[in-house]
Amino acid sequence: MVSDELWSLIEPLLSVPGRKLASGGPWVPDRQALCGILFVLHTGIQGECLPQELGFGSGMTCWRRLAAWNEAGVWDQQHVVLLEKLRSADKLDWFPGGDRRRPRQVTRRGPTSDPAISCWVVERTISWLHSFRRLRIRWEPGDDIHEAFLDLATCLITHRHVQRLGQGHLEPVFEPALRSAAAPPT
Repeated sequence: MVSDELWSLIEPLLSVPGRKLASGGPWVPDRQALCGILFVLHTGIQGECLPQELGFGSGMTCWRRLAAWNEAGVWDQQHVVLLEKLRSADKLDWFPGGDRRRPRQVTRRGPTSDPAISCWVVERTISWLHSFRRLRIRWEPGDDIHEAFLDLATCLITHRHVQRLGQGHLEPVFEPALRSAAAPPT
């Protein structure tokens, strides 16, 4: 489930595995745990229902890794790396109206309006996030795991844009739709 390209971007951000704190089976490699996390994110199943036959480790292992990686800021760092790739290719537009002092007013919606400044940007982004079934209904009682799933989904969406950039099929993306941690250029 995790492509070699995506793994090469994520792996350097992960901490070196320490001693196992919980008793149980052998240490599950990070890539397999990430595959389990992505399986839960895409299918929407509960973590404890993660099938052991898939080799991703237990749902609790994946949940602990997701929480640890989120606390370490892995997804925010990953998102910044991916946004830098888009910025270096000049494919992000912080100010779609061209005027950096004031945003443009949107007066109409439809195929003739500029999609970068219309409500379509918001609708499109919500649609991208809803492609991850785990985000459709919030099952987690705490904010941290839901935020981790949301940040991971945002990284995956941005990675898709970077991949399309490599194929030459990417139009400029309006920055707020991808929620950057960095401040806009001045």
